[in-house]
Order: sequence, then C-alpha cells, then structure tokens
Amino acid sequence: MSFTKTIKDIFSIEELKNKILLTIGLIAVYRFMAAVPLPGIDPLQLTALKDSASDGGLLGLLNAFTGGAFARASVMALGIMPYISASIVVQLMGIAIPYLQKLQKDGESGRKKITQITRWLTIAITLVQAPTYITAIKTQFGLGPEAFLVSGPIFWVSSIIILTAGTIFAMWLGERITDKGVGNGISLLITVGIIANFPAAFLQEFVAKTTNAGAGGFMMILIEIIVWFIVILLTVLLVTAVRKIAVQYARRTVAGNAQNTAGSRDYIPLKLNAAGVMPIIFAQALMFAPGALAQKYPAFAGFQDPFGWQYNLLFALLIIIFSFFYTAITVRTDEMAQGLKRSGGFIPGIRPGKDTADRLDSVLSRITFPGSLFLAALSVLPAVAYQFGVQQSWAMFYGGTSLIIMVGVAIDTLQQINSYLLNRHYDGLMKAGNTNRKSLNE
Repeated sequence: MSFTKTIKDIFSIEELKNKILLTIGLIAVYRFMAAVPLPGIDPLQLTALKDSASDGGLLGLLNAFTGGAFARASVMALGIMPYISASIVVQLMGIAIPYLQKLQKDGESGRKKITQITRWLTIAITLVQAPTYITAIKTQFGLGPEAFLVSGPIFWVSSIIILTAGTIFAMWLGERITDKGVGNGISLLITVGIIANFPAAFLQEFVAKTTNAGAGGFMMILIEIIVWFIVILLTVLLVTAVRKIAVQYARRTVAGNAQNTAGSRDYIPLKLNAAGVMPIIFAQALMFAPGALAQKYPAFAGFQDPFGWQYNLLFALLIIIFSFFYTAITVRTDEMAQGLKRSGGFIPGIRPGKDTADRLDSVLSRITFPGSLFLAALSVLPAVAYQFGVQQSWAMFYGGTSLIIMVGVAIDTLQQINSYLLNRHYDGLMKAGNTNRKSLNE
C-alpha cells in the first residue's frame, strides 16, 4: 500500500511527472532508432554478426551497451560508446594537461568547456570507429556479399555519415535526459540497452531448462533466480559501501555571543569501489591482445574463451590492477586534504596538510584492495554460472559490467526521485531518505 501511495505521490508532482514522461519518451526514441538497420544492408543476413557478438568479450560488451544495435548493423550500432571513450580520454588527459586541470577548477564555465571538448572528441572517435566497424562486418564477421545490397564509395560514405550522426543523436538524447529528465542520461541509455537483452536471455534459459530432460525444470529456474537476486544484493553493497573518515571542524564564534560554539563533526566518505566499472572496461579492452596472439601462438589458445579459466584468471588480475590505477588517478587525496584545510576541518589526531593526505591515501589503499577483489569476483561470476549449465546470454546477467551499471544507475535514479519527494514533504522511495526526513521533523 505504501509503494502504491508513493507512485501516486510521484505523479501528483507535475514537474517530476513531466521529467519522468520526457525521460521515457526519449528512451523510446533511442530504442526505436536502434532497430533501424544501415541503408544498404540486408538485416536478414546478419546471423554471423550476431553470433560473433554473442561470444562474450569486448564485442559482447559493445553489443550489450547498444542494446543489440551493434549486432543488427543499426544506424545506432556504435551507440554512446564513442562518447564514453571520449569522456575517459578527457578525464585521463586532465591529469597531465594543465589547461584541462584549470578548466576542472573553473566551476560551471570550465565544465561547459570540458563538455564541448568531449563532444568534438566524440565526433573524431566516431569518424575512426565507423569505418573500422564497416570494415569488420565486411571482412571479419563472416558476412557474405548477399548481406550488402549496395557497395562501393556510396555505401562507405553514407554509412560513415549515418553512424556518426547516430552517435551524435544518442549523445544529444543523453544530454537532454540529464538536463530535462530524471537520472544521468548517458548511463540510462546504456542501462536500457542492457535491459533490452534481458527478456530474450531469460526466455532462452527458461526454455532450455523446462524442455530438456535432466536440465532441472522449474526448480532450477527458481534456484537461478534466487542466486541472481543474491548477486544483485552483493552488487548493491559494492556500489554503496563507503568508509567514513571522521572530520572535526574548528570552533566558531557566533556573532553577538562571546562564547565559542563547539566545533561541528562530519565525515569524508571514501567508496569501497571508487573506480566503478572502469577497471572492467579497461581490462576487457586489453583481453583482445591474448586472443590475437592465440591466432599465431597456440599456447595462448586458452585466452580466447571468455568462459575459460585462463581468460578469467587474467581478466580478474587486470581488474585488480586497474582498480588501484584508476582510483589513484581519479581520487586526489592531496586535493581533498587541501580543501579540508581551507575549510577549517581536520581529522582528529592527524595534522592538516600532507599528514592528512597520507592518512586518506592509506585508508583508500586499504579499502581498494578488498573492493577490487569483490569487483573481480563479480566480473568472473558469469563464467562460473556458465560452468554450472546456465545459458551464455543469461549468465552475462550474473555479474560483470552489465549488472554493476544497472545497479548503479538504478540507485542514482531512485535517489533523484527520492529527493524530489522529500523536498515536497512526501514519503520517499528509499528508507534512508525517509529516516532522515523524520529526524529533521522531530
């Protein structure tokens, strides 16, 4: 009853209702465009491309992120991935390029300039990836000449322009959702693309378990669903877990009062998994190298199978390494310490400045190790599920990038909706928000 009342409260707020409806509408447009094939390609001849994208690895990740548009040779085949690549490049360049560092400190004006740089870099990356994608579907994925209704320069030029326009349109949709809708638009588009594969994957698993003798039937399906929910709960813990560092602020003198007020207490939240899904994406990209070597050196053959133990062992090690690397370059403990010092705050028992930065760095290093192990374990869970007889497409939802992104985006979107409700004195969707509101009213 409480949930039904909350839904009614959501749609009783005109502004929030309009934001949700706008978000749903823009997502529907994105999904419609993802089903439109490139002009000059016969969509009935794409079986080989779909098989290549369903084998897992980076191609499977790209296909999941685009909601199957990659395997359908859609006008949105590259989806939002060039924008993600551009964002990562700009973020990494911000560590070494003083101009970008200055923009990061310039507030809203700097953020707008960085966004503009990211957009232009997205176009440049798309202009490189588009011909690469066309070349790949013509030469590497086994498509016969009958799949191409048009050939020659006309097909190449038109396809590159359309793929680039599709990525720009996806980027525009994501930004409109962020500005006018609910949630982070880019992340929502990726999440919707991932969820789009969910019904077919579950149906395939359901049919396999209920029609094949000895597969376990309905009881096995029930067990798999229970395990899946447990994995989701563990993923929620990984996404939301933080280590709170207590902070004390100096005493302040209240105007008109000769007595000093006691210094306020607060905390710095350091996330257990500060790197998010980036270590998985970096590791997944590098896993192409052993597969390429396997074509010349048979000793690397075990690294071609995304569900094999050799592939997943190396994959897990790379995730742990990149977790430390990405956390180190994105969480700047020295800047946190300086900001704390300027605001009059300090960690009890620790001197402000360098000692505080060292303390934060030490705590961050200690929590990053178990966080990276947890992330690596979740990333290889699909391979474990596959070894227990779960269908490949359904096993991909048991962990890895897809599940972590879905959980993270769901939590972020719910928090935004929750803040709208609490600001207008409604009960929120999340217990934490309800508890905070009650404590404020008491």
